[in-house]
Amino acid sequence: MSDATPTSDSPGFDDMTRDIAEVPAVEVIVTVAVNLMSAAAVKLGLTEDGDEHKDLDEARKLVHALAGLLDGSATEISSFHAAPLRDGLKSLQLAFREASLVPDEPGQGPGEKYTGPVFG
Repeated sequence: MSDATPTSDSPGFDDMTRDIAEVPAVEVIVTVAVNLMSAAAVKLGLTEDGDEHKDLDEARKLVHALAGLLDGSATEISSFHAAPLRDGLKSLQLAFREASLVPDEPGQGPGEKYTGPVFG
């Protein structure tokens, strides 16, 4: 069994809490959105490794979560931040539609509950 006590090289919980307390909410939201976008791109096979990590079921979940986050935070983040995130979301939704052997009906794809139907 390993000892879960933090070493002097790892930050303590109090340090991490203090660090995150200094980060504006918009920055946290955008960072989470970018992480979701990156993970979805990997699961869609849009990276150099392509099909090695492709998993459309996982991609669907990530794209849907991204759409929900953007929908829920739309009034909280400025259009300066929201516009490129929405563009990225639409690109992922289109990539999902193209990668699917049996495409979802319009309005039934990942995140389309929040964005409405996405057409190429």
